[in-house]
Amino acid sequence: MSEARWKSVQCSSPAGLHRIAYKEWGDPGNARVLVCVHGVTRVADDFDALAQALSGEYRVVCPDVAGRGRSERLRDPRLYALPQYAADMVTLIARVTAGGPDKVDWFGTSMGGLVGMVLASLPGTPVTKLVLNDIGPTLDGAAMARIADYIGQDLRFPDYETGARFIREVSSSFGPHSDEEWNKLAGDVLRQEPDGAWVRHYDLALAEPFRATSEESAQHDQAALWRAYDAIACPTLLVRGELSDLLSPETAQEMTRRGPRPQLVEIPGVGHAPTFVHADQIAIARKFLLS
Repeated sequence: MSEARWKSVQCSSPAGLHRIAYKEWGDPGNARVLVCVHGVTRVADDFDALAQALSGEYRVVCPDVAGRGRSERLRDPRLYALPQYAADMVTLIARVTAGGPDKVDWFGTSMGGLVGMVLASLPGTPVTKLVLNDIGPTLDGAAMARIADYIGQDLRFPDYETGARFIREVSSSFGPHSDEEWNKLAGDVLRQEPDGAWVRHYDLALAEPFRATSEESAQHDQAALWRAYDAIACPTLLVRGELSDLLSPETAQEMTRRGPRPQLVEIPGVGHAPTFVHADQIAIARKFLLS
């Protein structure tokens, strides 16, 4: 079984420099690279099962996006947005493809899918295949409000077990998982403070750009995302959780008629978002990426 290696790369923002940590699986000399990027409050470890399964064919690179996990926080919270995330990923891709073709395949869950959408839309994009996991250019307003409220809560848990129960409850839309799988999903995003309390492993200031969003700016952002989506030309797979409250059936169907006209796969009994820790879900990604 492939072992993971933690590395980091220095990135730039208008507020200064920051380091992005990333987890790398597979042969470090393999020029075939798959970049996997997580959702808004998750981390690189989400892709452990998928990365292990694909590490024979790919070098799999899974970053902690700025402000999450092992990556440094941004000095200006207003920069927690797609332009900065995309710029960081360009720097990461330059690092991991140095000396070889500057091409990668991309698997993005939720926010990670939006970053991939932006990169794949650019002239000269390094993205050659794109998997969008339960995300599209139109985002349900109620779901976004729920996420914004969740992100900004300053929660402290007296012990790991209490924190793990909370993560399991708020992540119930991920669908059925074993107790062991839930424990990993919780453990990946909890850390212990010096005073013994357990907290979620991200910068609470991530909520600031969400709070600053107006109806007008949301409409502007949505229009910009559709323009980006329509510019994508690479082969694309769209995955939707059957019960998702973030990617509606109507938006998913509209996506199949526009832009890259992706193949659409719905995963039954799952909401936002499929975790791709189970063999049947991993097989969906493998079939598309390696075909």
